[in-house]
Amino acid sequence: MTITINESLRAYIDPLTSDEYAALERSLLAEGCRDALVLWGDVLVDGHNRYGICQKHGIAFNTIQNTTFKSMDDVHLWMIDNHLGRRSVSDFQRGVLALRKKEIVSARLAQEQAEQAAAELAGAPEAAHPSQPEPPWTREAVARAARVSSATLGQIEKIQKTAAPELVSAVKSGVVSINAAAAVASLPSEKQVAAVAGGKKELREAARQVRESRLASKPRPLVEEAPIDATPEEAEIHRLNQLLAALMEERDQLKKKVQHLTIALAEARAGQPG
Repeated sequence: MTITINESLRAYIDPLTSDEYAALERSLLAEGCRDALVLWGDVLVDGHNRYGICQKHGIAFNTIQNTTFKSMDDVHLWMIDNHLGRRSVSDFQRGVLALRKKEIVSARLAQEQAEQAAAELAGAPEAAHPSQPEPPWTREAVARAARVSSATLGQIEKIQKTAAPELVSAVKSGVVSINAAAAVASLPSEKQVAAVAGGKKELREAARQVRESRLASKPRPLVEEAPIDATPEEAEIHRLNQLLAALMEERDQLKKKVQHLTIALAEARAGQPG
């Protein structure tokens, strides 16, 4: 049997940690390879770790063909859905996978719409009966697929776009939370790397400083003067309304500061040994 390893498929999903790999190896040695490896033709789609371990120890294994794949996008979508359903996948990993699925689905939808428009311009008869494409993935749909909140999904997007590789690795390994990593990702790359090198305490401190700087830099609402022709009573009402607006703004800022401090405290407690 010929099995081809596609390196891009092997790397498409985050690799197992050393502990996870060791646990899988022990399981295969004790119980054999119970789950079939999934192939697309001769290309291995699912089971790269099991295949490597079975080859290493001469363990017998079975294969199964997935006949539904028509393109590499189909393979990627299947891999994403397969891993989104696993309990061992972290929130960050699920968010990354769901965002990848959104990219594929959105690109397919755009292609179908372009082809439909071209068919309509050409007067093709099939243009009158367009296929039903998959509905576009909204942020809420992506968050539901990843089983995270929309806010957390936004933080994962920010980490993907602006975080240094060292910070991304820290999130994947659980050294820093998604919330804190998204805050640290606002810093220049060299400061991110320095915070990661300093460990959990330094990362929490960097995140706290970013949050506090955001609160301090938020502009205060401008105080509007009362109209020139306002009566004394109207001027006093206007002044009181302005004072009320300022107090409400200060209240909102304090609530946000308390929220950030609560998050930081929870992260600090989570990092303490049990």
